[in-house]
Amino acid sequence: MGYFLGLIFVLSALWLGLSGIYEPLLLTLGGISVVIAILLAARLETVDREGSPYGRTIPILAYWCWLLVEIFKANWPVIKACLGADLKINPALVKVKTRCESNLAKTIFANSITLTPGTVTVEVEGDMMLIHALFEEAATPESFEEMDLRSYRAADGKRKEELAA
Repeated sequence: MGYFLGLIFVLSALWLGLSGIYEPLLLTLGGISVVIAILLAARLETVDREGSPYGRTIPILAYWCWLLVEIFKANWPVIKACLGADLKINPALVKVKTRCESNLAKTIFANSITLTPGTVTVEVEGDMMLIHALFEEAATPESFEEMDLRSYRAADGKRKEELAA
């Protein structure tokens, strides 16, 4: 029930924020459109923890802030390799096991790897990801552990204490 109420609130706020018109006819039409969207979501059975991630807004925003810093840090070696006279790259493929359980967490982890310069997620199969990296020395499964842990906690909502158990 909480996911439905949250979805109603988010859709209503989005509709009001994007329309900016508060006339009775348009408010009624907006309410009808929100009800139709809720009914369709219920019929498709997408109103659950994974389909309604607004309950984890703060952990996901904290993860994005951390990811932005990591993206900037990863830019320097790629820029140096591209601007250098001799292209000093040593490409490698590495398989990484993820602790992410939900499809949302796996998607966040795979996309985070791809957003980070010098790495691309090539394949996701079960709990294994095949990653292509420009620099072999940076392409170890251990180098992706922190990102895996952070994406797991942000999307699946797990804390450090739960991971230790």
